[in-house]
Amino acid sequence: MPLGIYISVPFCRTKCSYCNFASDVFSRGAFENYVARVLEDIHCVRAVVAELGCVFEETVDSVYLGGGTPSILEPSQLVRIFEAMRSEFALTADAEITVECAPGTLNPALIEALVQCGVNRVSLGVQSFVDREAQSVGRLHQRSTVLEEIARLRAAGIGSINVDLIAGLPHQTATSWEFSLAETVALGAPHVSVYMLEVDEDSRLGRELIAGGTRYHAHSVPDEDVIADFYQQACATLNAAGTEQYEISNFALVGAESRHNLKYWTRQPYLGFGVDAHSMLRSLNAKRQPQRTRGVTEESETSAPVDGAGIEAVRFSTPDSLDSYMNRAKRTVTPISAEAALEETFFLGLRLNCGVDLARIRAECGGENVARCESVIDECADDGLLEKQGATVRLTARGRLLSNDVFARFLVPKKYEVVAKSKYVGPSLGSG
Repeated sequence: MPLGIYISVPFCRTKCSYCNFASDVFSRGAFENYVARVLEDIHCVRAVVAELGCVFEETVDSVYLGGGTPSILEPSQLVRIFEAMRSEFALTADAEITVECAPGTLNPALIEALVQCGVNRVSLGVQSFVDREAQSVGRLHQRSTVLEEIARLRAAGIGSINVDLIAGLPHQTATSWEFSLAETVALGAPHVSVYMLEVDEDSRLGRELIAGGTRYHAHSVPDEDVIADFYQQACATLNAAGTEQYEISNFALVGAESRHNLKYWTRQPYLGFGVDAHSMLRSLNAKRQPQRTRGVTEESETSAPVDGAGIEAVRFSTPDSLDSYMNRAKRTVTPISAEAALEETFFLGLRLNCGVDLARIRAECGGENVARCESVIDECADDGLLEKQGATVRLTARGRLLSNDVFARFLVPKKYEVVAKSKYVGPSLGSG
């Protein structure tokens, strides 16, 4: 099965007030050292995968550069990243190659570099077509910038464009949100991502909202019920325009669904490189089993346990700070048991509008293993969160608004957790 590759670029021109990602503003001098570190990771990938006891697949059919803002790298740095990747992996002729870009960064030299690198898809962090809303959270672009740069991309032959929107920005109203949706439809973007504003302690705006303060325009953020209404309005507007919802936050014309993100939701293998990058690969037979101790999380010098020990896959991730990554801090390695894989199949697969196929899951995992999940399905169906149609189970419209609550019901309380720190202290990797 072909791999997906994710490359993290944790640099931004400004840090948006709502952002809870592992990205920040750094001097351009940091870019070159980081790129060199990522290239080192890529060239050592086979040794790392072997050390972790995983299956290595060199064929790649999706590449995604995310961040942060990959488009603030120098064009020559982007070219070197892609050259390194192609030297270690075999990209299919129809590979989907995506780069996240911030409006205002797509100058002619960068667009030329994207074309040179084979990029055929761009994800634009628009967030809002209303200048006041975008500027209130630290975005540097205007609506006119977005329109101009999409025209440049299309003229260069990059027509597969995703537009990111956020429901719940400061000063957003039903009228302004309708305007952003109408602009998105008028642009004819084949893919749209709609996210509801997250309120947590990992962003400046989130902390201010929790504290009940007024900095970062927190007092102008719509309340939760209004944000939920905006989300439902987006679903209705985009579906009516033919950009149909296929995942909780994602909408696409037929055939324009994100191949890369579908790998995450359908548990296909992927590799990531860079800060706070996560990976999931199928496991091979390991040489030894980590010691398991009830009630504790343990560090082990071993790589990953094996299929024979009930391990189906291995997830691993790199440090979430630039300093730790550059100083080669150890990656976190989490073996995925057959039980955990079944849970993932449900809480990742249910994100998709097509839902999950119980007949297929029973055939792959065994009827006894699926029985407990079926009781959860019945409970969620009674609560109006899931619906069943034959062997297919999917979220209802209400279930999508409360999806985290639904997913939590599929998780079995763990008696212990096994987390191994890789002994390999050279270049590390992961995916996000």
